[in-house]
This record gives sequence, structure tokens and C-alpha cells, in this order.
Amino acid sequence: MTRASEPSRRAILAAAVAAAATGAAGPAAAATPAGPAEAPARPVDNRAWTSYTDWRSGSAQGTRAVPGVRPGLVIAAPAGTADYTDPHTGKTSTWEYATWTAPVHRLAVPSTEVIASWNAHTPAGTWLQVELTGTYSDGTDTPWYVMGRWAAGDQDIKRTSVDDQSDGKSTIWTDTFSIDDAASGLRLLSYRLRLTLYRTPGARITPMVWRLGAMGSDIPDRFTVPATTPGLAQELSVPRYSQEIHAGQYPEYDNGGEAWCSPTSSQMIIEYWGRKPTAEQLAWVNPDYSDPQVCHAARFTYDYQYGGCGNWPFNAAYASTYKDLQGVVTRLGSLTDLETLIAAGIPAITSQSFLKSELTGAGYGTSGHLMTVIGFTADGDVIANDPASPGDEAVRRVYKRSEWETIWLRTKRYNASGKVVSGTGGVCYLYFPAHPSARQCKALAEVGIR
Repeated sequence: MTRASEPSRRAILAAAVAAAATGAAGPAAAATPAGPAEAPARPVDNRAWTSYTDWRSGSAQGTRAVPGVRPGLVIAAPAGTADYTDPHTGKTSTWEYATWTAPVHRLAVPSTEVIASWNAHTPAGTWLQVELTGTYSDGTDTPWYVMGRWAAGDQDIKRTSVDDQSDGKSTIWTDTFSIDDAASGLRLLSYRLRLTLYRTPGARITPMVWRLGAMGSDIPDRFTVPATTPGLAQELSVPRYSQEIHAGQYPEYDNGGEAWCSPTSSQMIIEYWGRKPTAEQLAWVNPDYSDPQVCHAARFTYDYQYGGCGNWPFNAAYASTYKDLQGVVTRLGSLTDLETLIAAGIPAITSQSFLKSELTGAGYGTSGHLMTVIGFTADGDVIANDPASPGDEAVRRVYKRSEWETIWLRTKRYNASGKVVSGTGGVCYLYFPAHPSARQCKALAEVGIR
């Protein structure tokens, strides 16, 4: 979490997009969308490639689809070699590479924003890059944008987003493709994803990718959101971890625990699903530190360009490094969507920003914070594990339903200085088993995830 007095890099970037677009609206500010006359009921489009058929449908140069219980994509015969100079170490290395390019996906929602996410195994000596290109509603195309350079570890490359990518119509803000001037009516109508797998020359090891996809959205421009009627009283038993007890620990990862809301939330849900780092994996952590797995999550979600642990796809990818877990980044449309997931046993990580006065009982304000939603009271209020708590025992909180809906789902808000800035518009991370139960599959499908 970032306190209101210290805007996060994401908040600064989002505010810049807002100013460029309308002088007031957030990056998801909506004009009349291009495309079909009848807009879909859900202003979010999710598409993922996960099956053997999916992997065989793309254009491959040196990659091979692997069948099995969990189909994936690997390097078969490298397409060539390439030098990569790591901008964060200055080290230049030569890598073998192979590529896979997805078929064109036409967005059901002509979009102002697109966020990619992926699930993969990258053993030592391997890494991957995800890129996106698309076609605008004016008939022109975007360049190929880098959406992330990623490895599960941090010894071969430093995982990183890539700044300074723009064509004058759209820009990549850390992990998000965003139309520069949403009020103009320009939208992204379709996209392709390109996956490049890298490994040490001559090695037989290979990355394996199980899931690659993206979420496009065109969220209504709004300060307020429609209220929903409570429909569920249920609470999931999710581990509780405080980021605050890690304040000052490992400052090389975004100044320590004070900013670790995202990895702390991620670790809660990873452990809810019964996964946890091994003692060997945690051996690097100072043994005097409590909850060393939170330090581990911070290190292995850290984006060296963004300078923080809050890169949304990097958190989803981190979750997927644990056995048989999937992670995706999406947007949900209401607390009813969250109730659907909780009823199926799926907790969620939500992103929100608010003034201290806007969330009763929080005791702080923030320009960007992640919490874990674990259930609902009989009155419909939100039960959240809030990592911005003084200790693990204080993490469980109950927040008013109407306040929560507003701070999570709005796209515009006033900050502490009275300036109009953006909100996340319902951004959410979902982590769930590689093979969900029938009930879980149904719930995920109901919120747009397949």
C-alpha cells in the first residue's frame, strides 16, 4: 500500500493518462464505444489460451504444444539467438529463443485498456517475454508493445516492465495498455499476443507456459457506482498476514513491507489453496523475521522498472509458480460478482484507492492498495483481510458494503488535494486451481473467466 501522502507510481501514471484524456477523467473514461450497436452486458472481455488446441492454433517458430493433464507451450527447436542487455544490471547475454503468436482476438468490448497475464514455469537459465499488438477503431495498428519480461527467479534477468512505449494513440503504463484519449472515442478492436521463450544456448531446459491471455475493458466513467443488494453471508478461512510488521525489511524491494500490500495479499490466497514456499526456498530470509513467506513473495513479484511489488500480472504469475495454481488479472462488475466467487470458495484480491474518510474503520487513506476479500456478513458488508494492519491478528476487517463498492469500482475520485484522479474500476486478481471443481468453473465463467 502507498499512503495518500505518497502517491504510487501507478497512481501518478494513471493521473497523467487522465489529464491527457479529459483533464478530469481516469484512464478508463468512456465515450460512446466503437463497434456493435448493442454493448455486451459486461464491459470486460477475457480471452485465454490454455488448451492443447489453443496452443496448436497459433503461429509457432521453434515452439511446440505439449498435451497432457495441463497442456502448455515449450521450446522445441530454437528459432535463433538474440542478445539481451539487462537494463537493471547492464549485463549482456546471448539466449536461444522461440516464439508463439496467438491468432487475432476480436474484442467483444472495444477497449480503452488491456492487461495481459500468464502462468508459466521458468527454470533457472530461462525466461519469457509477452508482447501485444492490436488494431484501433480508426483502422490503424499499434506497434508491438512489450507487456512484460518475466522469470520466476531473479538470477538470470531482472523481471521488468518496459517504460516509454507509445505511438501517440496509446501508451503502456507499467502493465496496462491504455488509450491516450478515451474521450475521443478511439478504441482497440482486436489484439494479438506474442510469446517469446528464452533459454541458455545449448541447454535442454525450457520454459513452459500453461496460460496466456488478456483482459480488455471499457469501464463507464464514474465517481459513483450502482448499489447492489446483499445476496450472501459466508466467510472463507484465509490466512492473515500483515505487511506492516515487515516495515524496513529488505528495502531493496520498494522500501520494505510498508509497500507490500500486493505480495502480502497474494501470499494469503496462495496459502489458502494449501501452497507455501519450502524451507529451502525461504533460506535466504533473515530467520529473525516473522512470516518469511511474505518477504519471499515481495522479492519474487518485484518489478525492477516499476520499482515495486504491485505489478498486477507479475503477482498472478508468481501465484502460478506454485503447484497446480492459476492466476489471472481481470475486472469485476459488482459485489455480486465477488459473492458468486466466495460462494464457490474462491477469495479475491481487489485494488482500491480512497481518502481516510471514505472507508469507515480503515484508519488511513491511500492512492493504491490491495486487500483480500474473504466473505460477507449477514448485512452484506465486506469481510476483508487488510494487510495494512498493525499485526496479523488485526488483519481481518469488516467494511461497509456501499463504501467498498464505491472505492473499488469507480474510475474517478478526488484525492486529498481535491484533484480529480483515477480509480481502478474493479481490478481484481483471481487465483484458483489448475483444475477447478465444477462449482468453481461455473462461478468463474459467471464472472467471465474460462
